[in-house]
Amino acid sequence: MTWKTIRLELARTADYPSGSNAHAYVFRVPLDDDGFIEPKKLKEAEKRPVVRRFWRGEPDQSGVVIATENGWAFSYKVGDDDDETIFRLKDHPLKIGEYITITETDGSALPFKVISCHE
Repeated sequence: MTWKTIRLELARTADYPSGSNAHAYVFRVPLDDDGFIEPKKLKEAEKRPVVRRFWRGEPDQSGVVIATENGWAFSYKVGDDDDETIFRLKDHPLKIGEYITITETDGSALPFKVISCHE
């Protein structure tokens, strides 16, 4: 198990046919050798699983990575009103080149690509 810093960038969408590096997340989580989050290690270290959201035209947001009933989410305030669900992250490794879907607070599901993953 190693703590890794992961950068996700918006993948191809109708509004961004080439994707966008101005719409990104950077977060730090403990990963096993296969690239999956280690739930026990994440819960043991409440202050280390941080996330930063970069979104063109909006102020940056800082929060934490949390476990939910449905998997994992980014959370910026206490309560679930602002949580952004990470679709099926339990089934997808966090490795460079992999894609994951994040459901924004407005309900839109957007694809993101893992751009970097390092200690």
